[in-house]
Amino acid sequence: MPRWQRPSTADTSCEGRMTNPGTTPGATRRTVLAGAAALGAAAALPLTLTATAGTAHAADAADADAVIDDAAALRTRWHTLLTGGPGLDLTDPQIAAAVARIGKAATTSVKGLDPARTDGLFPDLTSTTLSNHVTTSFKRLATVATAWAVPGTPQYGDTVLRDLLLAGLDWMLTSRYGPGHTRFDNDWDWEIGSALALNDAAVLLYDALGTERLGRITGAVRHYTPDPNLWRADRQIATGANRVWISTVVAVNAVLSGTGDDLARVRDALSDVEGSGANSVLAFNDASAAAEGTGEGFYSDGSFLQHYKHPYNGGYGKELLNNLSRLLNLLAGTAWTVTDPDLDNIRGWVDDGFDPLLVRGDVMASVCGREIARPSKQGHVSAQTVIEAVVRLIPSFPGETADRFTALVKQWIAEDTYRDFLAATDLASLVAARQVIASPVPARGPLVAHKQHPRMDKAAHRRPSFSLGISAYSSRIYNYESIQNENLHAWHLSDGMVLLYTDDLGHYSEDYWPTVDPARLPGTTVIAGRPADAAGQRTTSTADWAGGTALPGTTLGAYGMELRAYGSSLHGLKSWFCLDDVIACVGSGIGADSGTAETVVENRKLRDPKAALLVNGTAAPTDAGWSDRLDEVRWLHLAGTGGYVFPEPVTLNGLREERTATWREINLKYGTDTSVTRPYLTLWQDHGAAPSGAGYYWLQAPAASAERTKQWSSAPPVKLIARSTAVHAVRRCADGLVAANFWTAGTAQELTADGPASVLVRPDGKTVKVSLSDPTQLRSSVVLDLAQRGLSVVSADPGVSAAPTGNGIRITADTAGRHGATLNLTLKRS
Repeated sequence: MPRWQRPSTADTSCEGRMTNPGTTPGATRRTVLAGAAALGAAAALPLTLTATAGTAHAADAADADAVIDDAAALRTRWHTLLTGGPGLDLTDPQIAAAVARIGKAATTSVKGLDPARTDGLFPDLTSTTLSNHVTTSFKRLATVATAWAVPGTPQYGDTVLRDLLLAGLDWMLTSRYGPGHTRFDNDWDWEIGSALALNDAAVLLYDALGTERLGRITGAVRHYTPDPNLWRADRQIATGANRVWISTVVAVNAVLSGTGDDLARVRDALSDVEGSGANSVLAFNDASAAAEGTGEGFYSDGSFLQHYKHPYNGGYGKELLNNLSRLLNLLAGTAWTVTDPDLDNIRGWVDDGFDPLLVRGDVMASVCGREIARPSKQGHVSAQTVIEAVVRLIPSFPGETADRFTALVKQWIAEDTYRDFLAATDLASLVAARQVIASPVPARGPLVAHKQHPRMDKAAHRRPSFSLGISAYSSRIYNYESIQNENLHAWHLSDGMVLLYTDDLGHYSEDYWPTVDPARLPGTTVIAGRPADAAGQRTTSTADWAGGTALPGTTLGAYGMELRAYGSSLHGLKSWFCLDDVIACVGSGIGADSGTAETVVENRKLRDPKAALLVNGTAAPTDAGWSDRLDEVRWLHLAGTGGYVFPEPVTLNGLREERTATWREINLKYGTDTSVTRPYLTLWQDHGAAPSGAGYYWLQAPAASAERTKQWSSAPPVKLIARSTAVHAVRRCADGLVAANFWTAGTAQELTADGPASVLVRPDGKTVKVSLSDPTQLRSSVVLDLAQRGLSVVSADPGVSAAPTGNGIRITADTAGRHGATLNLTLKRS
């Protein structure tokens, strides 16, 4: 990431220097997160602190006195987050199971723990060049300490184990971590990973630590992490999830050491008071002072970026939400309560940044960054983190929002039949989640929506029987991340990858990412072959066109990207017209100076290795190793997945194979060397060597039956009306809807655009609804001519106007500063 230096504080006369918004004269908004009693309920612990909620002020002597007086209450609050708190009913089967999980984890973690060793506290964590060995050592100590502190575990209150843990902490402080040790490898481990785990262990073991050992612990953490605004050895500005992590480290360390001014600094760091709000984690990055920062964090459309230009809702985004919910719990009702009105933005994070991307317990992989290459993050683990955070926040949002979040959490938990949230979560979250489930508020029901995230070049199409995620990139967004020797084969993650989510909830779990052919990800257009590990990671495209438009309140959307591949001359234009249960896939202008170009129709890990593939109604062989050239394909149907219709008969290649790999192949840092084998079916269109002007067109019908697919092959529900290097356009036969992506100025039957644009025109009785956008995010306006007479304006978004022309109506939309957002217009027929 870029090295953002700390702003100079030499000039103390700057009028624009920001104070905590809670003290701004005349401010009328108050955060809904200031309610001390509500947040206390979330922690299953009453808050006894008496500071007035809704106030915030600079650190002073009173702050320091307050934390000294109430440090025990704050430690208890954090202790409850770690253990579930006092009064657990150990006869309750779910509570007992959670306690058993804690005991089992501790039994595993304590193996090999030996403070008499000289090379490492654990025999498998002896490296002095890999910093994650330090973090993992502390995490194991914290895991064992949790079991020691939770009644009902085999380890609870064991004095021998307590002494072993204390000796382990001493070993780490003497041999690995603290002022006398030079950091190595990854700063994250020293300032965040190790510090978080050490803080937790210290809270759990507090009464047994003694003054001298406690001082060593707090001093060691402060040595690496002294300032909630800065991190890394060269003191860069901390941003996004890193800022929240750092703030959490400083806050818990302050509670342990009784340092009130540090809690005030944490409160203000969340709003970036010191940087005048430029890197506030609470403000949307496309609003106010935050627009002057690094761009890392949440945007108002729900996008989340970390490491500058990487989409990361399912990675750093979920960690930001999770740790922020814990931190707000710690500070609520104290002199350091966060009162920044931008806390209200959390509602938008959940509604727009997480809900569309959580599919029955799975987070769309296109926004998980390099975490997809970690075996520990499969199996719906990331979604669990999001659910836990929202459960923790529900008491903070009284009224309608609390009810909406309650309905949302109940839906998320109920619809994931692959992984039982209540059988996997921590004790505190289990207690809180069961209270949510017991609420009379009904579950929301499955999400049915089409959501685009223009600020990170992603789209999500949610239907009752399936969900679809589309992953692109552009001059604004990186293609993929591969740092720390992780995610080594994600070369095509944003080359138009299409992820289909069906009732096979384990499809992208159970070793998908190491075993899938990474050179043929579904939906992508690629040059055949395998690049070098991590080739091209953190690269933007030279193309600006990526995005689309969505008709509000429907599941109708047009999406597209201009592909300019990394590492080759491959280029092309790709569109996905998401029209309820049918997705029209269109490609044109595909060319390359050398190499064989391919467009991948499907690459599916098979729940049933012998799942039937019908080709024009004839069953293909189901044996592993089958491959064939399929000529004159008009329709395909793959059992358990859905149908594919080719209105223009095409030649495809089919391959059924058992793929074997190890996680180490895609992740040298966290991978394992155990071989795993999974069955796949791959279908692709070969555009030939050094193609020029190649293209494709098919209709994808996820979850459709074989009979429905066959019917649609005879009477396609969507017709192609334009496919050139100027415009892609289709028309839905049932209602005449037209969806078009204009790459340049051009015409598609009754539509003419003056330049790049994405457009939907939907007849609806006596009205016509028009939605449009500028996917390049560079144009000041878009002009669209609709050749239909007798139309007049009923309503229009600000910046959209219309005037009659000789043969229809001209629509002009002000797209300056809209960042690819959709603008809407409703017309009526005379």
